[in-house]
Amino acid sequence: MAVAGSGWGLAQLAEALGSSEQALRLIVSILMGYPFALFQRYFLFQKETYLIHLYNVFTGLSIAYFNFGMQFFHSLLCVLIQFLILRLMGRTITAVFTTFFFQMTYLMAGYYFTATEHYDIKWTMPHCVLTLKLIGLAIDYYDGGKDLEFLTPEQRRFAVRGVPTLLEISGFSYFYGAFMVGPQFSMTDYQKLARGEMTDVQGQRPNSFVPALKRLSLGLLFLVTYTLSSLYFSDEYLISDDYMEKPFWFRCGYILIWGKIILYKYVTCWLVTEGVCILVGLGYNGKDQSGKPLWDACANMKVWLYETTPLFTGTIASFNINTNAWVARYIFKRLKFLGNKLLSQALALLFLAIWHGLHSGYLVCFQMELLIVIVERQVINLVRDSPPLSTLTSITALQPIFYVLQQANHWMFMGYSLVPFCLFTWDKWMKVYRSIYFFGHVLVFTLLLVLPYIRKLIVPRKEKLKKAE
Repeated sequence: MAVAGSGWGLAQLAEALGSSEQALRLIVSILMGYPFALFQRYFLFQKETYLIHLYNVFTGLSIAYFNFGMQFFHSLLCVLIQFLILRLMGRTITAVFTTFFFQMTYLMAGYYFTATEHYDIKWTMPHCVLTLKLIGLAIDYYDGGKDLEFLTPEQRRFAVRGVPTLLEISGFSYFYGAFMVGPQFSMTDYQKLARGEMTDVQGQRPNSFVPALKRLSLGLLFLVTYTLSSLYFSDEYLISDDYMEKPFWFRCGYILIWGKIILYKYVTCWLVTEGVCILVGLGYNGKDQSGKPLWDACANMKVWLYETTPLFTGTIASFNINTNAWVARYIFKRLKFLGNKLLSQALALLFLAIWHGLHSGYLVCFQMELLIVIVERQVINLVRDSPPLSTLTSITALQPIFYVLQQANHWMFMGYSLVPFCLFTWDKWMKVYRSIYFFGHVLVFTLLLVLPYIRKLIVPRKEKLKKAE
């Protein structure tokens, strides 16, 4: 619940802009990260670390209060309990499992008691970001107690060797540039930021003003695009009588374009917050081979790849990068003991679905993602291994046609998967799926059944033997 009676006229401004007050508060909050970051750059750079932590706690809590009023106590409680878990249980697997159970249970309870049939901006939105952050902290703290030879290079990089104080954990949790919508970052990177080490020139403020401005500008461009496009493509129209009365080709085409547009609201938020992280230095990611500084440590979007890839897997690789990297690092790779990559991937996607919320639509969306990825990989391998198909797809004159067809197919299935993700409840997304005769499910399951037989028919046996060798 947003703070009432602020006297700032946000409700009236939101109504004039055709937006909700909660959405406007969110945009104001992430944009406020820029003046906050400028203050930290010019007045707190390489100051005492406790001042950095206090500043982040104050600004983060201010943002939380501005958006949710006294409901910010939920995050405070979870941060305090997380500190107690680390201190009382130490670097033990018990601390990791306790953290996972408590933080996920608290988040699920929040989802349960605040759930509606619509997407609402409420305290659970930043809390799901915080949940991952605190679980990751517990695992990194556990890794910090192991000998280096028992850790992978990635685990060594993120392992927390010291004992974080309550103030340090609070600053890490409430960092203004990532509190509301992410991105995810590690405690070790946050500690480097507090010490003034996240810079391309040691001892000097990071030369990150221009890279930050570029991400902000790109984010605002996507905001304008989404705002104008959403006038014509909305979730509500998908379940309207007018949509249901349209011909089949129109219903499919609408889902294709809607699926592209609807994701722009996430792209906007992630690009704007990435700019904040870059400006303060948290986005510093070392230098490339030519010595040019990289500012993509907090990148949640690869915009060019997102806009140009004709592959479903390409969109996954370009979208919500840091959250996907978190799941890969702390869930997927930790399930290596199962000895089954597909099972580990399925469990990681199940975790993602539950983490997003309790609505059935999330489970259906991520189940479709897994199936589509499997089919897409099988088709790519089939085209590669079949001489007729590989010859056909290598014809230069036909490649633009194939690209357009791939893009249309790619965004059709992306939109199809997003229908339950955005509509949440069984009755809504089932209504849409019935209107298009579940064609996505029918096609995916049909391909899963027939592709092995097609492969036997058009892939020469010698190619199979070569692949086996």
